[in-house]
Amino acid sequence: MSTLKVGVIGCGSIARYRHLPEYHANKNVEIVAVCDIVPERAEEMAKQYGATAYTDYQELVNLENLDAVSVCLPNYLHAPVSIAALNAGKHVLCEKPMATSKEEAEAMIEAAKANGRKLMIGHNQRFVASHQKAKEIIESGKLGKIYSFKTTFGHGGPEGWSIDGADSWFFNKEKAFIGAMGDLGVHKADLMRYLLGEFSEVGSFIETNAKSYSEVDDNAVCILRTENGVIGTLAASWAYAPGGDNSTIIYGENGILKLEADPEYSLIEEYRNGEVVNHKLSKIQTNEEGGQTTSHVIDHFANCLLTDKEPLITGEEGKKSLEIILGAIESMETKKIVSL
Repeated sequence: MSTLKVGVIGCGSIARYRHLPEYHANKNVEIVAVCDIVPERAEEMAKQYGATAYTDYQELVNLENLDAVSVCLPNYLHAPVSIAALNAGKHVLCEKPMATSKEEAEAMIEAAKANGRKLMIGHNQRFVASHQKAKEIIESGKLGKIYSFKTTFGHGGPEGWSIDGADSWFFNKEKAFIGAMGDLGVHKADLMRYLLGEFSEVGSFIETNAKSYSEVDDNAVCILRTENGVIGTLAASWAYAPGGDNSTIIYGENGILKLEADPEYSLIEEYRNGEVVNHKLSKIQTNEEGGQTTSHVIDHFANCLLTDKEPLITGEEGKKSLEIILGAIESMETKKIVSL
């Protein structure tokens, strides 16, 4: 295929600020269809991008002239809609968290395999320049043995970002299933797996203590242990106002890596011998910039389809990152450390 024909299901903020403009900017992609249960939203986006508007996702996924879809819907719809699209022979890019249970995630992976289609999960943290550089440094052995880490993703909450504000599905347990942990924590779980390998255990404190209208968690702190004994903390919050925090610090035998922890330098290497290396790299994405930055997710997905390569974040990868979050919920419920 020379031009990729795509459809976007869900015309809320993530579609408006990420998927649609990034597909539009890719010269190998044509947006042919958009879908939203609110007809005005679908029509507005269809008009903007020269696509056809739908209100029923089944109609969209069954279109013949369609190669792939982005699933930009509330969390509880990720699995059913992705599976319907895969069964209709379409490749799928699904927003995170990929599903609301391990079973759902497995059903998505199975549907991709059965239909010979690609399934990618939108974990954009792996594409951030500082994170890729940190992986390179860790793998080079320069840091020596890794001992510990702390990673944080917090901002003022989705009401400032979501198209529905405080009435957003993000705060509805039935639709979201999980709050800051699913919105932000799963990103950091994926990042730490990417940098440090698989995790074996998780413990957590998960609270709803910042937003009275929220039925889901808005503050969470987890302790994690990798299979080879690196221990650290992961915090996810919708209560970091006015400024957000998207930083990670990695502590090793020979020094420390600071990722997105400094306003000027995206990555700082500090070593025991006094050496300091400051990296000015392209900035991590934030929602505050009005979506002017690129997530690289769309370009990667399109490139994988056009060149028939496996995406960096397959369904299996998405599932492993989701399982850390599911383990954290279980830990909070049982008051025990959970084996993954």
